[in-house]
Amino acid sequence: MAESRIIHGFHAVTARIRQNADSVLEIFVDTQRRDPRARDLLKLAESSGVRIIQVDGKRLDGMAGTPRHQGVAARVDASMKVQHLDDVLDTLTEPALLLVLDGVQDPHNLGACLRSADAFGVHAVIAPKDRAVGINATVEKVACGAAQTVPYITVTNLARTLRELKERDIWVIGMDGEAETNLYEVKHTGAVAWVLGAEGEGLRRLTKETCDQLVRIPMMGSVESLNVSVSTGVCLYEARRQRAAK
Repeated sequence: MAESRIIHGFHAVTARIRQNADSVLEIFVDTQRRDPRARDLLKLAESSGVRIIQVDGKRLDGMAGTPRHQGVAARVDASMKVQHLDDVLDTLTEPALLLVLDGVQDPHNLGACLRSADAFGVHAVIAPKDRAVGINATVEKVACGAAQTVPYITVTNLARTLRELKERDIWVIGMDGEAETNLYEVKHTGAVAWVLGAEGEGLRRLTKETCDQLVRIPMMGSVESLNVSVSTGVCLYEARRQRAAK
């Protein structure tokens, strides 16, 4: 029997069926959900050959580990193909745009980062295997399908991976609130990897030292910093804006 895990929420389940229906072993739908959104999901599952099981809300609460499942969950094949960074980089037809997350541990933040990565055409998200949340049901729900569309690559040694990126002529930019250079002073239309740190702690010392350049987002109000997922959106938007202007 295939190793499986539970994902939940309409976006996560719908995206998984559309993008990889063969990996969806079965879906569970609250018997009380009879609205158009639920009917559309059931129609999609039926047309894709996915088994549908009607259950009560309490069972869904237990399966999802939270009552915030929107009345739908799915059991999916958890075996993932090992994805290497070289497999991504060797097939690009434009300068690489990468997002590196140095130890993000909040699944809501990771999900939001993946969503921004998808929106702005990031080629891969890189994160350490340790001291990071990894992809789970909450991440998939918040990501609204981006967990399936953006390659998420975990590495054992982040600093070494950054050095390998530099050897491939990818400019590594770290976000640091104490940096002298601000985001809008940097020209970055070539291959670039944006590196953002964990919630509250920021970049680890070795990660910071390995970056080619450190920049900050200029703050004009009373707050001193932004959430990592918000910072990610700001950086990626600026990266795409500059590329479009070029």
